[in-house]
Amino acid sequence: MASELTLIERNKQLEDEVVSLKEKIIELENKLQKYTNNDSKKRYYEKNKEIIKQKALEKKKLLKEENPEKIKEYAHTAYLNRKAKLEKEKIENI
Repeated sequence: MASELTLIERNKQLEDEVVSLKEKIIELENKLQKYTNNDSKKRYYEKNKEIIKQKALEKKKLLKEENPEKIKEYAHTAYLNRKAKLEKEKIENI
């Protein structure tokens, strides 16, 4: 009889813990949305498109002057990624 009471109490404790953890998950998901909201990023890019493109060009020129081998490495990686993607599409189409 005493063991049944402890099991019931333990069950109630676990149920309470599950409810509190679910509430915490909802709270954390809401906080996370603030950082992963793409609308604000899209609006920022639309407003500052030219500035962002200019900064990217400046970084590319600086990289070209400082380390031209890095550009070759980036191009090679991009080529390998494109090649893998095309092979994957071929396999899916067959």
